Amino acid sequence: MCGRYTITVTLEELMLRYDMYDTFMPRYSPKYNVAPGQQVMAIVHDGQRNKLGELRWGLIPEWAKDEKVGYQMLNARSETLADKPAFRKPFERKRCLIPADSFYDWKGSGKHKQPMRIMLRSKELFSMAGLYDTWTSPEGVRISTCTVITTESNEMMKDIHERMPVILPREKEAVWLDRSRKNVDELRPLLQPYPSELMMAYPVSSRVGNVRNDDEECIEPISLLL
Repeated sequence: MCGRYTITVTLEELMLRYDMYDTFMPRYSPKYNVAPGQQVMAIVHDGQRNKLGELRWGLIPEWAKDEKVGYQMLNARSETLADKPAFRKPFERKRCLIPADSFYDWKGSGKHKQPMRIMLRSKELFSMAGLYDTWTSPEGVRISTCTVITTESNEMMKDIHERMPVILPREKEAVWLDRSRKNVDELRPLLQPYPSELMMAYPVSSRVGNVRNDDEECIEPISLLL
């Protein structure tokens, strides 16, 4: 699964990367330990241009009776998107990009798990494939939420975890965001493991296990304990 990630760039760098020039996000700041349930940066396409906004991490389907279901839908398996009621319609028409420059996962088992930071060798921003939906509470409060799509791990990631987030090739991002594309058979081939040779990983402090820790120490390399 994907349960923590980072986005440490400035807002200006983020806007430049995704061709957005008139976005104002007063609450934006670099994040070193993004966690489920938090507001996260996401990109959608409104039919004319990319738009940046905030979505709460943990998808709440529009038909859900209770918002607590969002904590069970942090990730969506790419293999079953078209089969699951919570993801079927978003897969067809509510797709988003979730920008990141790394994600965390834990290597090992039992009490001896080593947190690892995984990123592109180029250290550039990348786009995790996501879905979003908007839920309205009984009191009329609208909450927009998202989930990160996962796939089987590539060769590098298999040593850490059996699943990894879907990282879209840059040239395929516009295809994923294109709301006119509703044929899931055409979209499914995009949801592949990212090439191992373009990625790297290194061990980091167990501080990342605590959501209250959100600073540069989270991404500092340490000696591998395993």
